[in-house]
Amino acid sequence: MDGPPVLELRNVEAAYGAIRALHGLSLSLGPGEVVALLGPNGAGKTTTLRVISGLLRPVRGQVLYRGREISGRPPALIARMGIIQCPEGRQVFKNLTVRENLILGGYRLGDPDRERRNLERVLTLFPMLKERLRQPAGLLSGGQQQMLAIARALMADPEILLLDEPSLGLAPRVVEEVFEALAQLKAQGLTMLIVEQNAEKALELADRAYVLEAGRMVLADTASRLRENPDLIRIYLGR
Repeated sequence: MDGPPVLELRNVEAAYGAIRALHGLSLSLGPGEVVALLGPNGAGKTTTLRVISGLLRPVRGQVLYRGREISGRPPALIARMGIIQCPEGRQVFKNLTVRENLILGGYRLGDPDRERRNLERVLTLFPMLKERLRQPAGLLSGGQQQMLAIARALMADPEILLLDEPSLGLAPRVVEEVFEALAQLKAQGLTMLIVEQNAEKALELADRAYVLEAGRMVLADTASRLRENPDLIRIYLGR
């Protein structure tokens, strides 16, 4: 990581009622970096994203954005700062058209010129959406809905994009298309934190990665070294 982090978690603990989900988690994200957050189901990956985006208030610890604490701030305020989450399960507005979904994504900007530029950008990234702008989102395939969900998040002009399981439930060909789009975003310098069960694809894309287990950090290294880590390969890649 070059330079100070744009996002940092320091000794974060989080819980759902009496159930502790994160235990002293610390991680950082540098400008323009792609960082993967890996681990089995229940490891605390989605909880980490929820804490960052303000959907879950940490029990203790700090979330810092450009050195400024944002722990426990309202999700809408955190989104206005430029930290945008693309949730697991796509969650598009199925009764609205593709275009209406995208326009809603850029609503926070309040700038028609930026909205128009961002729309052109996402339709270049996902040309399939351009052919379906007037189509209800509910009629799209699962892969197309995932692309729409990512495009909708990009319409908000994020400085940091949080992605929760972008390949979940997708056919292998569509997974390749989604990760090709993410690689383009990386080349454009977008900072991303990606929660992903497909560890191999995530590590191909990422600069660095953290591995969680039961809410605790168990591994942290560059993506290239983690790909050759025998423990990670055995437990998470199945090789």
